[in-house]
Amino acid sequence: MNAELRDILFLDIETIGMVENFNQLNERFKTQWARKASFLRRDTNQTDEDLFYERAGIYAEFGKIIVVAIGKFSETENGTLVFKTKSIAGSDEKKLLEDFKSILDKMDPAKAKLCAHNGKEFDFPYLSRRMLVNGVPLPTLLNLSGTKKWDVPHLDTMEMWKFGDYKHYTSLDLLLALFDIPSSKGLMDGSMVNTVYYKEKNLPKIMEYCIADVVAMAQLFLRMKGLPLIEEKNIVST
Repeated sequence: MNAELRDILFLDIETIGMVENFNQLNERFKTQWARKASFLRRDTNQTDEDLFYERAGIYAEFGKIIVVAIGKFSETENGTLVFKTKSIAGSDEKKLLEDFKSILDKMDPAKAKLCAHNGKEFDFPYLSRRMLVNGVPLPTLLNLSGTKKWDVPHLDTMEMWKFGDYKHYTSLDLLLALFDIPSSKGLMDGSMVNTVYYKEKNLPKIMEYCIADVVAMAQLFLRMKGLPLIEEKNIVST
């Protein structure tokens, strides 16, 4: 197996608002969201309630994590490259984060690297902030408070595509289309997570979507390294 692949943990998270609607917030949080919403509002018809339902899950201060999906490359005895996936999910965010921490704690921080698409801007800091909020000690791999952005050791497929162009944002779905890699967007998209969780009560659908994103990201990583895509039969859910 390519040595670079051995120590990478690919991950993706799915997040929702901390409560289903704005009116369930206590008064302190209503005040804080109203301040936040004043900067987010693009349409005068948008209320604080509308914006909370649409946007709260994006912010670690007003959202929470309901799924962490991970994937890792390994080899079979006959040398076949396989990609093993797993998801940790549930409404108990603290337990979810403790379970994820236990996985990270088993990895060698001197060798292991985390990889996510736009992970340096979203997934990694969001995970770290929610761990602190829930009183979960940060694992070594995420304990990067005060680290300059360019010194963060993690991998980010969006950053790999930037080639130093700091202004350039490219969605995972666009890169998948560009490299002709199957996308997870046939299942749903990120804007639907809040509704699928709170209205449809369909956490398994969100888990499936999150795992599909991890698989797609790993395939993108292979292509960006000039390596062949892994065959679907060698992608294993554990």
